[in-house]
Amino acid sequence: MDQELNKWIFLEQERQNTGIELIASENYASQEVRNLMASILTNKYAEGYPGKRYYGGCEFVDKIEQIAIDRACKLFHCNYANVQPHSGSQANAAAYRALLPEGGKILSLVLNDGGHLTHGSPVSFSSHLYQFAFYPLKDSHLNYQIIEQLALEFKPDLILCGYSAYPYEIDFRRFKEIATKVDAYLMVDMAHIAGLIAAEEHPLPFPYADVVTSTTHKTLRGPRGGLILCNDEEIIKKINAAIFPFYQGGPLEHVIAAKAACFSEAMTDEFKQYIKRVKINTKACSDRFEKLGVKASGTDNHLFLINVMDSYGITGKDAQIALEEIGITTNKNMLPNDILPPSKTSGLRIGFAAVTTRGCTKDQAEQVADIIDGYLRKTITIEQAKTLVKELVSSWKLIQDI
Repeated sequence: MDQELNKWIFLEQERQNTGIELIASENYASQEVRNLMASILTNKYAEGYPGKRYYGGCEFVDKIEQIAIDRACKLFHCNYANVQPHSGSQANAAAYRALLPEGGKILSLVLNDGGHLTHGSPVSFSSHLYQFAFYPLKDSHLNYQIIEQLALEFKPDLILCGYSAYPYEIDFRRFKEIATKVDAYLMVDMAHIAGLIAAEEHPLPFPYADVVTSTTHKTLRGPRGGLILCNDEEIIKKINAAIFPFYQGGPLEHVIAAKAACFSEAMTDEFKQYIKRVKINTKACSDRFEKLGVKASGTDNHLFLINVMDSYGITGKDAQIALEEIGITTNKNMLPNDILPPSKTSGLRIGFAAVTTRGCTKDQAEQVADIIDGYLRKTITIEQAKTLVKELVSSWKLIQDI
């Protein structure tokens, strides 16, 4: 074993075991998923798709990848799936390429209101290859009348919904009505809410979406990777060509096997109950913040936002750094109409997918709010906060036992 690397892996394991992980895009994969990612499948080159490879010796990985495809389609109620994207960003890139091969016009959420880098950020490939216009939130919620008005004015080729920091349900049917009015594709990026959709704890994107993209980690609790789904045979052909050979080479068959395992796990009653607990815990923590006088967004899903600038007089960056000192990991996040830049922000994004995997309860979720509030208000010391964190996580599962 590489001792130099093992030292840092051990310390990272200790950090995960002893801390409270509240980054909404993180989770803990099962032992089965982790074992498959470390399997001998990493040795196999398999450019192409099952039955149509550019290398020999693919008869067994063909079966594995087809299992992943079939399970993805069953889980998300669709006809076609591409399980090869290495990430959500590459899934989005391939979806854009498939639907808008020569470039085109995309309508998406204002980035500071909860969009993703690949939804038109000036530092992303997306804004360099496509023309974007943006719809804002109104009172922190999607306003479909405003979205429809902007769509009629901009006449996009594609309307994009699904976000990285939006704590409420999305009405996919209403989005489809708007897309139909302007003859646009509807694309759903469900990366954050894939687990909720799998458990039917959020409205389903099909049959309304033309294409759905996702990651397989986050609330789906699988390996790091991407996924693309659709119901149209011609569109899946374009998606497959956009992934390979346009954007990627050989697929990661060890990760694809792990994706297949996580799709199977997400079909179980245990997973459905887990997602219910995620929503309960998230709401309990958000409600507790509100009772403590903190500006919190409220929530319908696995995450919410708090305004630390108004509540504590500090930036999101400073709050993130302060909480990390006591073993609570969060991330700074822009708020709607934020006056601070992305490097500082006025808010924090808080999610409960990861800690619920470890066994966090509703009462403990409320205690998390109490610890954060007390520490940021400086009514408890750093030593007291560390002790409270240690006591809280002592009853949770260890990462290696999940």
